[in-house]
Amino acid sequence: MAESDFYSKDGTVDYQGNPANRKRTGTWKACPFIIGNECCERLAYYGMSSNLVRYFKHRLNQHSSVATRNNQNWSGTCYITPLIGAFLADAYLGRYWTIALFSIVYVFGMTLLALSATVHGIRPRCYAEDNCDPTVTQSAVFFVALYMVALGTGGIKPCVSSYGADQFDDTDEAEKKHKSSFFNWFYFSINIGALIASSVLVWVQDNVSWGWGFGIPAIAMAIAVAFFFSGTRLYRNQKPGGSPLMRLCQVVVASFRKLRVSIPADKSLLYETADAESNIRGSRKVEHTQDLSFFDKAAVETESDHKKGTVNPWRLCTVTQVEELKAIIRLLPIWATGIIFAAVYSQMSNLYVLQGERMNTHVGNSTFKIPPASLSIFDTLSVIFWVPMYDRIIVPVTRKCTGHKNGLTQLQRMGIGLFISIFAMVVAAILELERLRQVRRHNYYEVKEMPMTIFWQVPQYFLIGCAEVFTLIGQLEFFYEQAPDAMRSFCSALQLTTIALGNYLSSLLVTIVTSITSRNGKLGWIPDNLNYGHIHYFFWLLAVLSVLNLGAFLLIAKWYTYKKSVGTLR
Repeated sequence: MAESDFYSKDGTVDYQGNPANRKRTGTWKACPFIIGNECCERLAYYGMSSNLVRYFKHRLNQHSSVATRNNQNWSGTCYITPLIGAFLADAYLGRYWTIALFSIVYVFGMTLLALSATVHGIRPRCYAEDNCDPTVTQSAVFFVALYMVALGTGGIKPCVSSYGADQFDDTDEAEKKHKSSFFNWFYFSINIGALIASSVLVWVQDNVSWGWGFGIPAIAMAIAVAFFFSGTRLYRNQKPGGSPLMRLCQVVVASFRKLRVSIPADKSLLYETADAESNIRGSRKVEHTQDLSFFDKAAVETESDHKKGTVNPWRLCTVTQVEELKAIIRLLPIWATGIIFAAVYSQMSNLYVLQGERMNTHVGNSTFKIPPASLSIFDTLSVIFWVPMYDRIIVPVTRKCTGHKNGLTQLQRMGIGLFISIFAMVVAAILELERLRQVRRHNYYEVKEMPMTIFWQVPQYFLIGCAEVFTLIGQLEFFYEQAPDAMRSFCSALQLTTIALGNYLSSLLVTIVTSITSRNGKLGWIPDNLNYGHIHYFFWLLAVLSVLNLGAFLLIAKWYTYKKSVGTLR
């Protein structure tokens, strides 16, 4: 990225033409504050969300189906609201101020959430552990706080990873080499926060109080905000480029207006600004690409384009603006292949948990029982193991073999993760087959917990964690690198929507499967008592869909054309 595109928080140039200033900002000097912010924010988010469905059920006195639906609706909202934060960051506020403002909303939401579980009058009145009678006002206060959190987390979620990557200059070979490593350690910090949340905070909520269970995440979020503001003087801030949606629409309109105009064979005749910089604030010029050539019509100059002395952007667009639209269109097929992976990933909080409930949850011969949902800690441990393994061992080894600066390309990395995710479903299906075999052999149909330890689930959680390191971190880097410079927050938000859509797809598949397999009085694949069910069929279904998805991904990856910005070092 050009040096003139990095500005300090007050709008002045941070290191324009001054190497001394340049050395004082960005790179790994700024990243600890961003990574620390993300670790604490994820601790806060997972700390209040991991056990949320139980609060709905036991404190707000909701039925299981209502509690589950409210939990899913809120979770989906958390992955849709990033589109709001991304638009504001790219178009008007910039990433720094977007993170700052939405973090404050986040803290207020978390604080109100903690108060709603603590303060007399707005706290639900409970007569026993599972006997609460909240008023309409008390429930309303809780939901207002909850959706303030959804707005806050959505506002900052698409900006933080992109903001960290902004600290490394693409025109500096040494700095650009460290960017891929940043994404690895950024995701590592997410899982450190998740590890503490799923182990410590869930225990606090179950054994101490919900007030402290929500209060600690609120404190963690306040610490996250403090971390972020502490690094203000070290950050490099990219200028917002104006409304990205308007620029995309201008290209589409201009292309159709020139439907009958021929594209010149010499692509250097296409319209582009004569300046070294792009006419889009915060964006480098992008080299012309051959595919999706219909949209090149928007950059073909005609006599009518200059009649009034000024260029009408709804009739004539620059090559860089056309390439912005092409980049988004090229990203969409890759984006779509992430939905099946997200559906597989979502099983950790769904069928994996239901499967674990029917297994022996005791640790050895002790009376201590492991909550089935707590097995997700092995997914987190897997990520914590594989991130440094990938960064310190896999990258150097593969770099020697491939010659690529990152060892593997982003698409190769994502493909490996999709391949590993298939085995996560296969292992889960095989485990369920063996579990049902023992149920039939020993007539355990009505036994709540059969004598088969829940720790047999560890491999499937570990495989999901390994797949995360390859696919999800690969997606983070890919959507940042291939996004137009002035639309990076938007593309990060686009990547996050695959998680929401993956959850919705999983829910849809469960609905369809249940409807079909429970006809004529049959129990179906997923009955209340899984000892009579066949959830291994559902795991096999996801495995087959994952194989087909991987095949589609390989075809799309072969076709994909990487973006090349003018002046970028490759």
